[in-house]
Amino acid sequence: MGFVSQYVQLVRIDATGRRKAVEKAIAIAFLRATLPEIADREEIADAIAQRQLLQWLGADSEQGQRAQLCLRCFISWQIDRVCQQLEVKFGRAHGFSSRELLPFVLDDDGQCPPSPYPSLALEILSTFKPAQGSLSTWTNLRVKHHPELNGFLLDCGVYLISDWAILNDTSAAQLERILNEFHHLTPLEIQQGIQFLASYHAVYRQDRLQRRKQNKGNGRCQPPSLEQLERIAQKLRSPLAPEAILSNLQAIASQLREYRIAMRQGTLPTESLDASVGDRSPLKEQIAAPDSDESADTNQTTHQFLKAYRKQFLACLEQSISQVIEVRYKKLHRRDPQKAQNFLVGLHLFHCQGQSMGEIATTLGLKAQYQVTRLLKLKDFRSDVRQQLLVKLRDRVLQQAQAYTTPERLHALESEIEATLEEQITRTIEAAQIEASTAKKATASSQFTQRLCAHLSTREELGRA
Repeated sequence: MGFVSQYVQLVRIDATGRRKAVEKAIAIAFLRATLPEIADREEIADAIAQRQLLQWLGADSEQGQRAQLCLRCFISWQIDRVCQQLEVKFGRAHGFSSRELLPFVLDDDGQCPPSPYPSLALEILSTFKPAQGSLSTWTNLRVKHHPELNGFLLDCGVYLISDWAILNDTSAAQLERILNEFHHLTPLEIQQGIQFLASYHAVYRQDRLQRRKQNKGNGRCQPPSLEQLERIAQKLRSPLAPEAILSNLQAIASQLREYRIAMRQGTLPTESLDASVGDRSPLKEQIAAPDSDESADTNQTTHQFLKAYRKQFLACLEQSISQVIEVRYKKLHRRDPQKAQNFLVGLHLFHCQGQSMGEIATTLGLKAQYQVTRLLKLKDFRSDVRQQLLVKLRDRVLQQAQAYTTPERLHALESEIEATLEEQITRTIEAAQIEASTAKKATASSQFTQRLCAHLSTREELGRA
């Protein structure tokens, strides 16, 4: 038959979940009766067919309902086309097919008159304004802004918004934070990005605002024109060609897109945490040196992991010191409250003031140096802190690492992580031990001592409050 199929066939999902084009006899009969001059043609320009159908659409009658059905058929084909385009553009790289997309947006049951269920096709028709564009363009836009479809695509790592819209609604402060905290760029790179964004806003965004004031509408954000790119270069006082300006703007938009996808998914970038660089394992070698700078070849995800790990290490160290001190203090206090207080004072004088055991004995009114040694039991104290730190840190690091690698790989890494943590904790405790054996320590330089003194200072302030 020679009917214009997209106006008489409805694309829908069958009971098995497959796409199927269903001929609507009512639509065929309606077109034959009302538009015989186009009904038997293989193809017809959309503008010609839709002009009359849209005029009938507003009528609250059987004619209006059947004109609506023809337009709903047309919309179903457009929805199907958009989903196929998304599959072609993103499906292979992000692991989905149009068949997975269609159930979100192809929900018209084809009833005439339509059922009370508010399908997307009816929503598209009710909001369509012919003076502002074509029905196919409006359908494309509404499909790509469909919340559930976008949610699915985000789970697959696809964010359907143009580079220019992303740049338009990002402030300089947001860009600075994202480039610093998420992408870890250098201050110079961040400053350059901010300058490009500010110049883009000064030209592109201002032009859109001006068009709105002139009642010319805005519509979808289109790529900047050659003239706009040249004006952006002038704002930057840059000799870069328009193509280079465009490339830089797209690079910034790509960084923002990556951030938005990660934040909306609640995930971090998926580079491998345990990927080796040459013969080095960033996980094993760099965890063991928490104060060192990463090398230039450390990947972004490893950098993020190590940055979070260092915060965890210091937090766990402080908690472990606090816990061991509290246990010792309460144990001593039950026997002798004065001895418990002397314990706190002795720790402070030794680690924070750099006094010798003999000097501390005099300050505390003890007869001999060995009494201070027995009171403080520094070797046991450090051992207890070490044990607490290993337990706390191991659990946190394994939990943190779940976001960066697979469960199977994490299980294989567990023993390596624990061995690496033990090595780093041992180094920390040994540094404190070496510092403790040095007479008249001028400053508290080890992490252990710094955290110990910070805790004692806080405890003293709380005691005075």
